[in-house]
Amino acid sequence: MKMMSLGLVAFSTLLLTACATTVKPSYVSPTQYQALSCGQLTSEFERIQQYINNGVQTPKRTGVGVGVGLGLGGGWGRYGWGFGPSISVNMGQSSDTKNTELSRMYGQQDAISQASQFKNCAFVPKRNPAKS
Repeated sequence: MKMMSLGLVAFSTLLLTACATTVKPSYVSPTQYQALSCGQLTSEFERIQQYINNGVQTPKRTGVGVGVGLGLGGGWGRYGWGFGPSISVNMGQSSDTKNTELSRMYGQQDAISQASQFKNCAFVPKRNPAKS
């Protein structure tokens, strides 16, 4: 009985620590924000923060691929042997996780902060590291 309750406590602890992982920012180059003024940088930082506060939505990405080539077999030549055209169409959809999107947003905020420091803005917005 003691072993079972100890196992339950260990499992609960593992589950809680797995859910409380910190999302690390992905790298975003601050050079993409170099054309913005200090006011625009602050507004962009606040827009991203509002998006994070409202709950990050995972973007859906779809992709379509078409390929044309030559293959063996098919109905070309005598008795259906020989070279023939082959067409391949692939369609798919992938989605990022919320943590991936949150990591991207954090990276953008860090890049905006770096761009603000580089421009010597009076107010440099800073991201508060938080758990997801």
